[in-house]
Amino acid sequence: MGKISAAITAVGGYVPDYVLTNKELETMVETNDEWITSRTGIKERRILKEEGSGTSYIAIKAGEEIIKKSGIDPKEIDLVIVSTITPDVLVASTSAYVATEIGAVNAFGYDINAACSGFLFGLSTGAAFIESGKYKKILIIGADKMSSIIDYTDRNTCIIFGDGGGGVLLEPNTEGLGLVDEYLRSDGVGRDFLKIEAGGSMMPTTHETLDANKQYVYQDGKAVFKYAVSNMADSAKLIMDRNNLTAEDVEWLVPHQANKRIIDATRRRMELDDEKVMINIHKFGNTTNGTIPLLLWDYEKKLNKGDNIVIAAFGGGFTWGAQFLKWAY
Repeated sequence: MGKISAAITAVGGYVPDYVLTNKELETMVETNDEWITSRTGIKERRILKEEGSGTSYIAIKAGEEIIKKSGIDPKEIDLVIVSTITPDVLVASTSAYVATEIGAVNAFGYDINAACSGFLFGLSTGAAFIESGKYKKILIIGADKMSSIIDYTDRNTCIIFGDGGGGVLLEPNTEGLGLVDEYLRSDGVGRDFLKIEAGGSMMPTTHETLDANKQYVYQDGKAVFKYAVSNMADSAKLIMDRNNLTAEDVEWLVPHQANKRIIDATRRRMELDDEKVMINIHKFGNTTNGTIPLLLWDYEKKLNKGDNIVIAAFGGGFTWGAQFLKWAY
């Protein structure tokens, strides 16, 4: 038997029905459609409006679609990993609840927080479990309800983020398909550039922190942009060079959907044509952990067995990296 690799064998996704357009944002903050589009590439984003519903709602929907499309018995699932920065509640694991709700009663589960790179880190973790030979079916889900941590009077952040997510089923493969290589990194220098200041152990929530809106995302856009452009592009190019991939060899770039200019910089660094780049930022915005699985969900019908795919992301903290995989179906 050949070497075991971890291959994606099914994809699922979910975005809420409510569409928050740039035109609607014009009525909420001092901005306009042209300004948002030219700087981010975003035209609209989805918002989860169901009362009492959190990130698990999105993750469950994605997980249910994966189960339906793959035809597996959810009792066969060994592990559920949910990558998110917006867990339903603190302390209790969102993934444990998701696993129970989708019928994965024999699985264990835990959450990963690596900001916008979380899905890559989750994919890496799941792949290691598969490659060990001990586990056969693993769900990796990336989902966020970003509207729950966004201040809609702050035009620096409210124009960027949306709600949504998706996931993949990982299974063993001996044909040389699946995850081939990865380059993942983090650097605490970015801790203060993209964060929620209050609500953690350093600054517990108080009336004073709430009055100061410190429960919402803060972003130093210029600093984050500078680090993201260089690190995301460099890691994608490094993965290509390390695996002797030319631009002709790569069928698809799957880039984190943070900003169209960052995506374009990564594409140029890889010397790829526009048509090889998956894009849906214009309709979903930045769903944080959800962007990459939502791209795979959106483009699934265009993928062919054996396609060389490079995934790249950059997130707060800072976290970043790239992965090279061969599509398995």
